[in-house]
Parts: sequence; structure tokens; C-alpha cells
Amino acid sequence: MRGFVFRLLPPRSDFPLTMTEGERATMIEHVAYWSELARQGTALAFGPVNDPCGPYGIGIILVEDLEAAESLRDRDPAVTSPYGFRTEIAPMLSLVTGDGRFDAI
Repeated sequence: MRGFVFRLLPPRSDFPLTMTEGERATMIEHVAYWSELARQGTALAFGPVNDPCGPYGIGIILVEDLEAAESLRDRDPAVTSPYGFRTEIAPMLSLVTGDGRFDAI
């Protein structure tokens, strides 16, 4: 198993304050999706980040490989929505959890 970090980048810098009804509904679906991943133990943590340079969402997951991480991304309601969200996925060199240590190498 390997750790990966997801960043969900919103379509605009003021997104948390200016969401449309459709965008808000998509975010509710997005949170439900990630909450289920957390219940399954795949997502170790996730949530919005109030970065002064611009908001984004972050998630830390534990999966077999990059292909599995991309598969999770491709099913995310925010990513499949028409609203222009972007994602970045990066492998962690090492991930330490309460259950152990998972290294990329």
C-alpha cells in the first residue's frame, strides 16, 4: 500500500463564498463520497484548506498504486461535475499512520 495526497482545486479563488446552488449540491456529493472512502479506511483524512494563497481541498489516501488513486479521483463527483474543478495527486515518500508505516520504496 502507498500513501497519496490529493488536492482539489476549485474553479475560482472565491469559490467558498460564491458557490452556486449546483456547485453546493456537487460539494455535498463530494463530501459524501470522501466520507464513504474514510469509512472504508481508504481516505485517512480529508477537508478544505483555508490557505491565504487560495482555498483548496486535501485528502490523504492509502491505496495500492497511482492507478488506484486516479480511479478514486475519476469517480469523485466534484471531478465529474461540469464546474471546472482540477486535481493534483502526489505520492508520499513515506506515510506513518496509527496502523503502521507505508513507504514508496
